[in-house]
Amino acid sequence: MRSIYAKLLAWAAVTVALSSIGFVATFWYLSESRSSEHRFIDAILALQRDGAVLALRDGGREGLRAFLAEMGASFEGDHFLVDRHGRDLLDGSDRAGLLARARRPESGPRPPRPPGGPPPVMLSPPTADGVRFIALPRPRFVWSQTLPYYLWILLLILALIYALAVHLVRPLRRLQRALDEFGRGGLATRIGSNRRDEIGDLARSFDVMADRIASLMAAERRLIQDVSHELRSPLTRLGLAVRLGRSGDREAAMGRIKKEVDRLSALVDELLRLNSAEEDPHARHRDEFRLGELLADLADDCAVEAEAKGCRIDMRADAPAVATGDRELIRRAVENVLRNAVRHAPEGSAVEVALRADADAATIAVRDRGPGVPEGSLEDIFKPFFRIEDDRSRASGGVGLGLAIARRAVALHGGSILAADADPGLLVTIRLPRAPGPGDEGSGDDARNSPDPSGDPGPTA
Repeated sequence: MRSIYAKLLAWAAVTVALSSIGFVATFWYLSESRSSEHRFIDAILALQRDGAVLALRDGGREGLRAFLAEMGASFEGDHFLVDRHGRDLLDGSDRAGLLARARRPESGPRPPRPPGGPPPVMLSPPTADGVRFIALPRPRFVWSQTLPYYLWILLLILALIYALAVHLVRPLRRLQRALDEFGRGGLATRIGSNRRDEIGDLARSFDVMADRIASLMAAERRLIQDVSHELRSPLTRLGLAVRLGRSGDREAAMGRIKKEVDRLSALVDELLRLNSAEEDPHARHRDEFRLGELLADLADDCAVEAEAKGCRIDMRADAPAVATGDRELIRRAVENVLRNAVRHAPEGSAVEVALRADADAATIAVRDRGPGVPEGSLEDIFKPFFRIEDDRSRASGGVGLGLAIARRAVALHGGSILAADADPGLLVTIRLPRAPGPGDEGSGDDARNSPDPSGDPGPTA
């Protein structure tokens, strides 16, 4: 069962059903086991009847009185001999009420006497003349005799309740221990429950939460280590520049100081951008904007940097596309990818940018023809501070955060970003959900026309 409520309801129903069956079975067992006892009592009563009839015939009423007194001494209680109409043969009293209360053989086993009720009446079979012997034994408490037979039902109920308590409480205690251990720093603590009810759902939610927290803690530790490493190098060089200035070469020292200060400023700026990419997406302004216009603006902005590198930017928009989200955050993501491509593009080559759209999403593809990225590192380039070579980003002016910012910004918009080996070069593909409704910016009239990134270069942006 997948619901604790249903489980409790079913457990209670089963307990009631088993208890009822147990009571019925015990009562039936006791009734059956006493049938032979009843026959034996009937035989005893028949003998007592015959003895009383014989005493009355031989000794008259005095003989009958002596016989009944002897029966009273041997079998505690009152005894009477009556005719077919219920008249007492000793003193003539009317005993018809006793006959009405008496158990007759055809009525089956005598039911238990209710507490506080009249004593049971035991009646012998009649003689040919209808004479009967009546015995009224003194009442005794019979529960002391029958109670042990019903104790197993009570034990069964207690066992079922205990099993239910264990079934519900044991996993809760296990969850409590896991929470305590996780709270003390045991981030590897997991429950791994296979239950299919609410407790199992809670345990699996805890495991998912623990995995996410452990992943975030590990990423935070790596980020702190990476930031510490990145800050250590320029601070060390700043210290060397200060010593150089003290030794007399102030011009070179000031140049070195300015360079390292700029690098530190860029690092801090990138870290702030990385943090802003992780802000609450629901707190952002979400607007519709045209991706073609956005790419055209970026191509213009990066054209100067591309020309300084001796390369160019070729852009093509195959179809209009409108996206919904934070325009500035998407611009920053695409700009980081584009500048990364320009940074690694060889002199005389082209960085190719293409915009394609289908019914569900718009795809932005950016390709350079640089040295590319090894197959095993295509996923790692989106991690903060990752470098394929130790000095690659430093030589090109980067700090290793651009693609990490791009991935997080795209993920906040429900999109994806992937890198692939273009042989030569690197192809980065950004896929963003389209706004409901087609865009109307045109098929690229305001953008630079060039072939698809997988084709030949076109006009320079």
